[in-house]
Amino acid sequence: MSTLDIDVGNTFLKWRIEGQALRGRVRHADIVQADWPELVSRVRVASVAGDQVNQSLSEFVVRRWNVTAEFARTTAVGAGVTNSYADPSRMGVDRWLAILSAWHRTNSECWVVDCGSAITVEQISSDGVHQGGYIIPGLQLMSKNLLSNTAEIIVDHSIAQFNAEPGTNTSEAVQHGLNLMLSALAEKIMRSAGSAPVYVTGGDGELFCSLASGSVWCPDLVMEGLPLAMGQ
Repeated sequence: MSTLDIDVGNTFLKWRIEGQALRGRVRHADIVQADWPELVSRVRVASVAGDQVNQSLSEFVVRRWNVTAEFARTTAVGAGVTNSYADPSRMGVDRWLAILSAWHRTNSECWVVDCGSAITVEQISSDGVHQGGYIIPGLQLMSKNLLSNTAEIIVDHSIAQFNAEPGTNTSEAVQHGLNLMLSALAEKIMRSAGSAPVYVTGGDGELFCSLASGSVWCPDLVMEGLPLAMGQ
């Protein structure tokens, strides 16, 4: 029997079996049809998707494996790390779990960048105290808001086509402008981090890593925090 870890985002959820290569990614609407592992004895969940999605997932887990899904919560102190928030419940659990994971990778000063729907940046001190962070609209969110009334313009953030030079048409100007912002952010964070490691996760994380030489790509950083926050 195995432990299933699930990271629920705003549109997709990712899952993996702890200690194994089994993993997957599925839209919320396709949970029932997804190719899930057969034998699961425990389900740990990190979710920022809201009550309705969480309830649907909980009901599915009971039907599928006859176990109760356990949802991680942000706390004031956990796994050797101290939260900077006066009200820890105001910090998204995905941010908290990524912070725990990063700290336990190095046990020293480090930074975390999560490039998802929002781009979040966290700094953790050498003694495990969260120093604060930044929350910035993600690339897709910025382009969607900017182009909400101009659907004919397509913005592509793929690494292969990355370009931050001035654009010669509206589509290029928007895409290259967003690329320039991400490039400037990467440069700023790497300069601020100095010799401290910078751990990167999230859907646009690989693109960020390509701009931030020396950063470390960690696609499962949030799920790696689940056993730290909830126990093995």
